[in-house]
Amino acid sequence: MRAWVKTVALIGLCFGGFPAGAQTSDLVSQSSFRVCADPANAPMSSRDGTGFENKLAEFFAAKLEMPVQYEWYPMSTGFIRNTLRANKCDVVIGYAQGHEMVLNTNHYFTSAYTLVTQADGPIADVDSLSDPRLQGLRLGVVAGSPPATHLARNGLIAQAQAYNLVVDRRHESPIPDMLADLEAGTIDGALIWGPIAGPLVKTDHPGLRVTPLLKETLPPRLFFRITMGVRLGEKVWQRKLNSLIRRNQQEINQILTDAGVPLINDMGTDLLAAAE
Repeated sequence: MRAWVKTVALIGLCFGGFPAGAQTSDLVSQSSFRVCADPANAPMSSRDGTGFENKLAEFFAAKLEMPVQYEWYPMSTGFIRNTLRANKCDVVIGYAQGHEMVLNTNHYFTSAYTLVTQADGPIADVDSLSDPRLQGLRLGVVAGSPPATHLARNGLIAQAQAYNLVVDRRHESPIPDMLADLEAGTIDGALIWGPIAGPLVKTDHPGLRVTPLLKETLPPRLFFRITMGVRLGEKVWQRKLNSLIRRNQQEINQILTDAGVPLINDMGTDLLAAAE
């Protein structure tokens, strides 16, 4: 999930280093928090450090009193092979739960695909792709993403505008292009993964509205639990990350909320209250 869709303390750890007797693999750095990241994947990760995954990395590293060290690589074919598996870094900050290329930590947030519309437009309150008001409209969708199946089921795919799924963001930016097309009136709505849509709309598109699609009951599901990814077999490292997530969930939620990421409950049915 690319972009779609894609640390560390045991109980008793007092914000610095690893406790005695809790050794990680020799491959895991003991002197820096080594993060595998795409340098041009805003609003998630960016070489200038402004992405919300950058902020999460800084937060986790601060708990360890370690500096962050990045291994930059475009999140496309070969990302895991050339970063995590090549032992150049130790963690991917955002990865969908259950992905077999990595060992997933416990999830630290859940979010969903969204419908982005004009804030004052006639479909601004639409929260389901079966809503009859969408008939005859031109919706933007990333080709091959889960919402495309729902568009086909509801007879909306013929008019849809497709945008590329796997790209090198250094050269192509389909989601910003989609939002620009929406503002220009080329499309009537945009179906975008929430952790991308929310931050981009918050910072760059104040006239647009982001509505999570939480009422779809047929497959494929439109919500996903997001974890960190570590090397396969790194169970001790995974447990350390799990501990940090568990102990700092409120602060993690705040970083994500401040960025504009729509957070939902684990079952994908409701938005989380702002205070959670």
